[in-house]
Amino acid sequence: MAEIDKLIVKFLNKEANLSELEKLEELLKNDQGIHVFNSFVKTQYLSTLSMTEFDIKKAKESIKARLKKGERIKRINHYKRMAVAASVMLVLGMTFYLLYNNNPANGTKVKQQPHLIVTGTDKAILTLENGDEVALEKGKKFQSGKVSSNGEELVYVDKEQSDVAVKEQMYNYLTIPRGGQFFVKLSDGTEVWLNSETKLKYPVAFSEDYTRRVELIYGEAYFKVSPSTEHKGAAFHVITKSQEIDVLGTEFNIRAYNNDQIMATTLVEGKIKIKKGEVSETLAPNQQAIINHEGDEIDIQEIDVSQEISWINGLFTFNEKPLEEIMTVLARWYDTEVVFENAKQKKFVFTGILERTEAVEDILKFIEATSEGQITFEISDKTIIIK
Repeated sequence: MAEIDKLIVKFLNKEANLSELEKLEELLKNDQGIHVFNSFVKTQYLSTLSMTEFDIKKAKESIKARLKKGERIKRINHYKRMAVAASVMLVLGMTFYLLYNNNPANGTKVKQQPHLIVTGTDKAILTLENGDEVALEKGKKFQSGKVSSNGEELVYVDKEQSDVAVKEQMYNYLTIPRGGQFFVKLSDGTEVWLNSETKLKYPVAFSEDYTRRVELIYGEAYFKVSPSTEHKGAAFHVITKSQEIDVLGTEFNIRAYNNDQIMATTLVEGKIKIKKGEVSETLAPNQQAIINHEGDEIDIQEIDVSQEISWINGLFTFNEKPLEEIMTVLARWYDTEVVFENAKQKKFVFTGILERTEAVEDILKFIEATSEGQITFEISDKTIIIK
């Protein structure tokens, strides 16, 4: 077993001493260390769920006792910092909660109304060049000319495989409704993952006489761009309402929803140049560009990209996010409305990793359980009410 494996096992078993915690914290500063850590936590989470009995009261008392001891306070702080860095903070708390929730003696304040608010799924509306609209969804196949869909993804024929030269740039639109997501492979091989409430405009086929250009009209998309070296040096441009991105073969995420005050572009691999008005900046991997729609400044930040792109891996990742922001994300995925009865509740901060495949009731129960009585959820028809 590698050194980091041993340290992680001790950490999860609460057996690591201060020196070992400091060493583990150093190892978690690189992506490989974080990947190993996340794998261990997921394994422990699943194995813990398989237990039939768990004394949640005793577990909570044990945690409180440790927090009261002098040296342990410092140790817990190390645990907290490392958990945040690895994007797994409160995973053990979620395990405790799920086990606790399976106990019939313990109730919940969230009223379950299945079939009203459903989990998001693969679905989209494809608008063809002639204006016709096609509903794409699981179990429904579609084929027309150079494009086909199996109901979960949309694939365009590579222009090199087509026997018809591109004489005129024709465009399609792919619209993802609230409660949906979809994947599209463009004719140049570029892959795009589209999140809920998103709309993308792109050519049916890219012509050598045109710059490879697509437009993210609104929403969130993750791009894995086909390198320019495979297209006679042709660059790839992504246009949004507030910026233009010049790409030379890379992977990045853009979050540009209509109702958001800011737009965030996160670079995972490669290199991109962002232009806003007369201002331009070049991003390196693990950097995020923040743009306020009302100004021309581009703010560059170093971030943990795994948190920003966790949605394409089927996860919600919230790291000290206010409840107002969290509920906006959940509302898009579950296609529901949200009402805060008290404006102060919008500022409640939550950290945790949650599966996008979970029912909204379970997501809300977990947030409620970790709030220690500060937050109460109620579901009425398709509206979530926060009290």
